[in-house]
Amino acid sequence: MAQTLDQYQALLKSGKLREDPAQREAAELLGRLEDRLRTEKRRSLPWQPPREAGGIYLYGGVGAGKTLLMDLFADHAPDLPTRRVHYHVFMEEMHSFIAGWRDMGESERRRHPARARRSSLDDPIPHAAKQAFQQAELLCLDEMQVTDIADAMLLGRLFEQYFTRGGTLVVTSNRHPTDLYKDGINRELFLPFISIIQETLEVHELAAAEDYRLSGLQKHGLYFSPLGHEADTAMDRAFEAQLMGKDAVPDSLTVHGRTIPLDRTAGDVARASFSELCERPLGAGEYLTLSRRFATVFLDRIPLLSPENADAASRFRTLIDALYDHRCKLVCSADAEPDQLYASGKLAFEFERTASRLFEMRSEDYLTQSHRTDED
Repeated sequence: MAQTLDQYQALLKSGKLREDPAQREAAELLGRLEDRLRTEKRRSLPWQPPREAGGIYLYGGVGAGKTLLMDLFADHAPDLPTRRVHYHVFMEEMHSFIAGWRDMGESERRRHPARARRSSLDDPIPHAAKQAFQQAELLCLDEMQVTDIADAMLLGRLFEQYFTRGGTLVVTSNRHPTDLYKDGINRELFLPFISIIQETLEVHELAAAEDYRLSGLQKHGLYFSPLGHEADTAMDRAFEAQLMGKDAVPDSLTVHGRTIPLDRTAGDVARASFSELCERPLGAGEYLTLSRRFATVFLDRIPLLSPENADAASRFRTLIDALYDHRCKLVCSADAEPDQLYASGKLAFEFERTASRLFEMRSEDYLTQSHRTDED
């Protein structure tokens, strides 16, 4: 039995997941890909033909378990260079590589380890594709949502070259391929990428019985007050439910040279403390990046706010604005209800909007809205 399916069944047996026919079907699909990759020989000499390109495009609603299943697959992938990365992180890397390539001189380009020998040195995309392939012959991209015209213009040629080298791609997305970059600027230039996806990957809808993450939030709660052991325990319980059987690991985001440390992350769920996010010199850029990258954010131990910690209070307001605008789910522990967090002081009036948003972010109407990853 493929390890992906074996691990999925272990999660069912442990009670961390509930049986869902749609999830099992997707796990079996990933398991078949795993088996194929284990039996196919890798290219070991330059004149040998590359591995047959292929993969899976797994799409479906929020909370269906797409990321969980892809992570199980990536964690137990066959013995070949494998990478699991968020779509936006990968695209930022590709744009950075292309910009760096354009800044190189001819001799530096010729010596670069990602140089594609039969491609023009003036065209950075084949070399970017080789770089991606060198890093990962099996590339797992989580949460593909194409909203940026620069991404849209790059994707077709980038993955055409990646597949030519024999790359295998596994993608999760909330949208069917034909709905990607819908109504985007110059979308006709993006259509070849859709064709490549449909011709190369097996497109599969994961129509889970319910939104497991949403039901977990509704069951365990989103706002725990006052601070103390009970609130900490409630946060741990709610966080564990959102992991859906995955292990949480430390991570960080780097924006303009500044780093946002995150205690624990798993897929599109992140957890950090108020101190880490609001008592350090972070700004709107960092919070926007956080909001685009993670659909659910856990924020521990929000204290009472006052003129004495005005800088942290101001950053907290900016953070909540970013999370709200991107429809991120927020689970937090705080020393008081939102309208009592900043009861008096010079920011009291401005904080009324923040308090209102904190209340709204606990409503069913807000929770059922989709996470926004655009840069607007």
